[in-house]
Amino acid sequence: MKAAGGLLIALLFAAHGAPAAAGAWTQPKGKGQAIFKFEQMTADRGFDPDGVLLALPAERRDTSLGVFAEYGLTDRLTVQFKGDWQSGEDAFVDFEGRGPLEVGVTWQAWRSDQTVVSLYAGYADGGAGRNAGYAPPGQGDRDWEVRASVGHSLEKKLGPLPAGSFFEVQAARRVRQDLPDEVRIDLTAGIRMSENWTLLTQAYGGQADDGGPQWLSLETSVVRDLGDWSLQAGWRQTVAGRETPEASGPIVGLWRRF
Repeated sequence: MKAAGGLLIALLFAAHGAPAAAGAWTQPKGKGQAIFKFEQMTADRGFDPDGVLLALPAERRDTSLGVFAEYGLTDRLTVQFKGDWQSGEDAFVDFEGRGPLEVGVTWQAWRSDQTVVSLYAGYADGGAGRNAGYAPPGQGDRDWEVRASVGHSLEKKLGPLPAGSFFEVQAARRVRQDLPDEVRIDLTAGIRMSENWTLLTQAYGGQADDGGPQWLSLETSVVRDLGDWSLQAGWRQTVAGRETPEASGPIVGLWRRF
């Protein structure tokens, strides 16, 4: 995981920016947004306990249609909800059902004109789908998560970075019932290419306790703003891990601000 951690840090400085769609930046009081996202991941290889890629017994497919919503209770306190509906199959199972439902709150601990620090606490109820990417469907019941986020936006152009570019770092501890506890690190970086176009690069990394599964996935997408709506299209790829599939596939999102 040392190599994966190094790649995460490298990506933060190489990607030049980030999306504040959801994370360190809280919503203003009385304002919110909803993000609907479709994902279809497939894999025909997986990382073994030593991190070596091996062929899977059969192709694995995971499809989900999810929603993320957040609303500003105050200028410093935002309530969040997320959930999804999943279907999939591999060499051993064929499933369809609700994924985990999570509700939580983000508190803005500190903010300057360009930088923000926030803390999140949430609770998730497991469903019939995959409650962890490395686990069989339905395994895992209740989760509790605490997360710290730091975000920074560029007010003025900085070298090759246009004004409006931004990045975010998140570190989380997830305490799980019937699954190993986890540490997670997520990075979001993006470039505001024009008034209505943003290029996003994201990295999702994590490790289960006691030498369990590890994963590092990269996602690149573009977002087109259309007034109160935005459209997102991109691709996600698992690039490193242990006891996890080498999954890849498209992601399509529809954002609505209200």
